[in-house]
Amino acid sequence: MSRILITSALPYINGIKHLGTLAGSMLPADVYARFQRARGRETLYICATDEHGTPTELAAAEKGQDPATFCAEAHDVQHDLGRRFGLSWDHFGRSSSPQNHRLTQRFAQQLWEAGFIEERVTQQVYSNADKRFLPDRYVIGTCPHCGYEAARGDQCENCTRVLDPADLLHPRSAVSGSTDIEIRGSKHLFLRQSLFAGKLREWIEAKRGRWPHLVTSIALKWLDEGLQDRGITRDLEWGVPVNAFEWGPNPEGRLPDVEGLAGKVFYVWFDAPIEYIGATWEWADARAIEAGRPGAKDEEWERWWRGPAASDVTYVQFMGKDNVPFHTVGFPCTLMGVNAREDAQWKLVDDLKGFNWLDYYGGKFSTSQGRGVFMDHALELLPADYWRWWIMANAPETSDATFAWEQFRDQVNADLADVLGNFVNRICKFAESRFEGQVPAGGEPGPLEARLEDETLAKLRELTGHLEDREFRKASTALRQLWVLGNQYLTEAAPWTAIKTDRDRAAVAVRYGLNLAALFAKVSEPFIPFACEKVSLALGEAFPARWPSLDGEGMLSALEPGRAIAAPEVLFRKIEEPQVAEWRERFGGPETVVG
Repeated sequence: MSRILITSALPYINGIKHLGTLAGSMLPADVYARFQRARGRETLYICATDEHGTPTELAAAEKGQDPATFCAEAHDVQHDLGRRFGLSWDHFGRSSSPQNHRLTQRFAQQLWEAGFIEERVTQQVYSNADKRFLPDRYVIGTCPHCGYEAARGDQCENCTRVLDPADLLHPRSAVSGSTDIEIRGSKHLFLRQSLFAGKLREWIEAKRGRWPHLVTSIALKWLDEGLQDRGITRDLEWGVPVNAFEWGPNPEGRLPDVEGLAGKVFYVWFDAPIEYIGATWEWADARAIEAGRPGAKDEEWERWWRGPAASDVTYVQFMGKDNVPFHTVGFPCTLMGVNAREDAQWKLVDDLKGFNWLDYYGGKFSTSQGRGVFMDHALELLPADYWRWWIMANAPETSDATFAWEQFRDQVNADLADVLGNFVNRICKFAESRFEGQVPAGGEPGPLEARLEDETLAKLRELTGHLEDREFRKASTALRQLWVLGNQYLTEAAPWTAIKTDRDRAAVAVRYGLNLAALFAKVSEPFIPFACEKVSLALGEAFPARWPSLDGEGMLSALEPGRAIAAPEVLFRKIEEPQVAEWRERFGGPETVVG
């Protein structure tokens, strides 16, 4: 049986994430990880905060903190919010970890020694007042297109035009505000991605039909436009240092210009994907410490990533479409280059699930404009399961999806309160009041139960197939249809009517109804784990439970007669119109969206 390695795109350290970030990476990855664990497969779900880069330095400076302190605090916030949303990471690491520093430097060194990195001089903005080169975002000026006076050197946030620092009128340093800046040459390292164009195309073409069309089309577009070499170093202080280790000679026998590269760090988009491996190393180290033996052995984490030991691993990545190029081009180039060494054999991704955007009333989520719902505020309003269900039922798989309060209310009320919650409440309350709070014995199942078992098994197999294929909207639909089968059965069996004349017939209906509730808790757990735990505990079931057998064995007979059960508290309270009106006012509605 294959082991399952799962990574979701690393959330950037700067700021609380909004619902779109959940929808595009972390939540689908969690649903898939929970499902695979329930299937009994050895599963490792890895994520981390992406902590390097210009925005981190700017955000830290705005808070009057050094980047290390800023990142440590922000990581704790993101970790806490993720756990409160039920994200079941096996490890939530940090790209600034010592493990990732060592791996990034090791990979760069090996790429240099294999001839896949070369030195080039680029023209950059230098601030005489700050005595440093300024990354594009550190240069502020007036946009030449719209006149916006606070445009940054990479893009104008007002008119969204992509810019070069040299385009700005009246440019100044974002660090000091000084206008004493000039253009100077700066030496940097470039990954020779162009050398991998043919191999990359062959690899991506082989994924057609296995990967979503969204993913392969983006990857091939980059290749069709001509794969460019990429600078992998930056003139920043916060990051993985370039000169913190001993470089070996490249194929021409040359060593890099250590003096010319002094003070530089690796580009965030070079070291961030490596953190998937680094975080796995962090996970192994943490487990070793828990076991009282500090210092994990390499084979404890490399068995997921490297060589023959990882041959039984299926590696699945989850991300939004903006991250696809870096994971189908940039990171694979890094690994292909390192794998030129016979002793390397690092694992490339097997399955990549890309998502479109989740927007807010057709516009972007915006912190600065107070529009949209972010993870911390979402949990202030409603329990995590409400959000988890709606996001997965509307996962932006084939096109962009839109969040609107009205549709959110209607769908949550209909699916969670009216269908699932009402079913569990009805059957458990009835068992409490008429069967002494026990799974009743007596009676023999009839044609109605035979039909129920056939329809339930068919829907269970459909749900399982969709989850295996990572088709989450289809899986959500199949799961809701499974809940509907339970309600239809109770309506037809009508134990509250049967008990008046035939207690055994009512006992059969209640026994099957309670077993349906137990089944629902097992197969709904990947989507709504908090509610499912309540149902499982109420029915005396283990949580989380194993996925039901697809041969139907024990599917609707797991609860033995005589077992004590108790009705759980109301699982889902309905969202009312006054709440929606209040939330629209607080977070913005369609009228706040600017085209």
